[in-house]
Amino acid sequence: MPRSAHGTVLEIASTMEQHSTSFIIRELEFLLDEGNAHVPFDKAVKGLPAPLLGRVPDGSAYSIWQLIEHIRITQWDILEFSKGPGHKSPQWPDEYWPKHPAPPNEHALKKSIQQIASDRKTFIALLHQAGEDIYKPFPYGDGQSLFREALVIADHNSYHMAEIILTRRLLGAWT
Repeated sequence: MPRSAHGTVLEIASTMEQHSTSFIIRELEFLLDEGNAHVPFDKAVKGLPAPLLGRVPDGSAYSIWQLIEHIRITQWDILEFSKGPGHKSPQWPDEYWPKHPAPPNEHALKKSIQQIASDRKTFIALLHQAGEDIYKPFPYGDGQSLFREALVIADHNSYHMAEIILTRRLLGAWT
C-alpha cells in the first residue's frame, strides 16, 4: 500500500470521510436549527398573538395552532422512528393534525413549542452520535437513514413554517 507522510491512502481517505461527515452533520444541525434559506421555527412562532392561534383565514386549511401541532407530531414521529424499530407511528392523516383549530388552553401552545425544540435537539444529538453511520439504512423500515430523516424533518418543517408565516400575514400578525 502506498504511504504518504501522513499515512496510507486508506487512512487518508478515512480521515477525509470523517471530516466530510462531520461537515455534513454540522450543516444539517444548522439547517434544522437556523433554517439556512428559510426562517427558523423559533422566529416563525415568536410573539404569536393568542387570539389569532385558532383562526383559519379565508382560503386556508389550517390555523397557526394546527400547523404548530402538526410540526410537533410529525417531528416527534420521525425522531422516535429514527431511535429504533419499536415505535408505532400515529395513524395518517387523522392523528397528525389536531381536530380543533384552537389550542385547548394557553399551556398547550407553550408545551408544543418546547417539545419541538427539545425533539429537534435530541434528533441533532442522534446525528452526532451516529457519525459516519448517518448514511447507513436502518435495519427496519424501507431503506431510511438518519441522513434522509434529517432532510425530511428540515423539508417538512420549512414547508409548514412558510404556512405559519403566510397565515400570520393574512391575519396581520407578521412584519
